Amino acid sequence: MERRNGMKTLYEVLDGSSGDAEKLEKAGEILKAGGLVAFPTETVYGLGGDALNPTSSRKIYAAKGRPSDNPLIVHICRFSDLEKIAWDPDGKAALLAEAFWPGPLTMILKKKDIVPPETTGGLSTVAVRFPSHPAALGMIDAAGGFVAAPSANTSGKPSPTSAQYVAEDMDGKIDMILDGGDVGIGLESTIVDLTEDEPMILRPGYVTQEMLEKVLGGVSIDHTILDASSPQRPKAPGMKYRHYAPKGDLAIVEGEPERVTERINALCEKAAQEGKKTGVIAADETAALYRADSVKTVGSREDEEAIAHSLYRILREFDDEGVEVMYSEAFSSRGMGQAIMNRLLKAAGHHVIEA
Repeated sequence: MERRNGMKTLYEVLDGSSGDAEKLEKAGEILKAGGLVAFPTETVYGLGGDALNPTSSRKIYAAKGRPSDNPLIVHICRFSDLEKIAWDPDGKAALLAEAFWPGPLTMILKKKDIVPPETTGGLSTVAVRFPSHPAALGMIDAAGGFVAAPSANTSGKPSPTSAQYVAEDMDGKIDMILDGGDVGIGLESTIVDLTEDEPMILRPGYVTQEMLEKVLGGVSIDHTILDASSPQRPKAPGMKYRHYAPKGDLAIVEGEPERVTERINALCEKAAQEGKKTGVIAADETAALYRADSVKTVGSREDEEAIAHSLYRILREFDDEGVEVMYSEAFSSRGMGQAIMNRLLKAAGHHVIEA
């Protein structure tokens, strides 16, 4: 990789061969020395630093341009390591870990003193995740077991689902990029706060409210997640910032399907008359109905996992194509659709148009 800020970023491709172990070991050494490594997980690419090293955490914030009150998630590779960094007084974390770890679930717990405030955004709590991606687990183990990692993108941009987009944002800013190909899920992990009497979802993801309730009983959700008009501040510090945003202007169009199609086409026609390049995010079922410079399908409405997997890639592709004005259909706000709509609303700055 080229030098951008005086740093040479090493680029290693993980190809499933025996040589991968050496690459993961090298990444672990960089992390133990206080450096930064971008790596694949099952959700999105993460930007890792030593979670117990305050200097590493400060470097992560600097590389991303991320506000320092937005906590980092600590990634572990053994459940037994959870008790070294956090308290689980009522055993709820153990129950969820048995059901969903390794996997795309982050738990917020009271932290132990070993975790520096630089990693937790100055909070007395710590967010912890045990990913399932084998490369992530190998690297975390090689790094000593505790890796702080937000998504490996410039703060505010769509999270990277391939190493290509990591390099676009992070080349010359970090020590290494591990290229493990396209990720599986494509949306960040579910975040659930276990520090109150009733668990609360602070960020929806692949592990849904219904799935959590089967294990814990009652689980609430921070209603600011999908309600832009709420006067309350989001409980998760990161949720108050604009996230996942493409370079152009994005709006979501809601309503009856036929009216949505008509409205989006009219909006695209108006933008085109103004000389702007237009894009549409649509489901398989309706994509052929749209007239725009770039129409991208996220998959069938019957396949929420495909929609989640495609969303960030499509936003990045619009950037690559220089699309200036984008319109997206709305999707279900139940189950995993809740996570999809949460990310879309954040990307659009909660700009919703009624058809």
